[in-house]
Amino acid sequence: MTLSTTDVSDAHPEAQVCDPVFRAFGGRAAFSGPITTLKVFEDNSMIREIVQTPGEGRVLVVDGGGSLRCGLFGGNLAVAAARNGWAGVVINGCARDADELDAEPIGIRALALHPRRSERGLHSGQAGLPVNFAGVVFREGEWLLADRDGVLVLPTAP
Repeated sequence: MTLSTTDVSDAHPEAQVCDPVFRAFGGRAAFSGPITTLKVFEDNSMIREIVQTPGEGRVLVVDGGGSLRCGLFGGNLAVAAARNGWAGVVINGCARDADELDAEPIGIRALALHPRRSERGLHSGQAGLPVNFAGVVFREGEWLLADRDGVLVLPTAP
């Protein structure tokens, strides 16, 4: 049985529901899993490192500071994430390589597309901390569900 954000939201009024700011990319319209968090700014080095590790069905939530000046997640990273078992990626920032993203069996949410790549090694990032964007606080280990109707977060899987 596939859960929908509308059904989960109805059954769980405690669910945090993201503001409708994301565009959907990737070959999966719906995805869910435990959250892993990163906080970066215009540097995707840590994203690259983490998607090369076993995802085990988790969802990578990246607070990119809402930057619209470069793409933090592109085709090569989508290939790595899908190959390593990540269920999806939610980015408070931009993605790039839309056709390549859509060819991979992974769900991706981002604010927009941007053709410019991010820099590497310019800014340090942080992993495992709560991140706050789109009206939601995302915490490591909490459960995220995304589909065509939106993105929501619960403390545990429903």
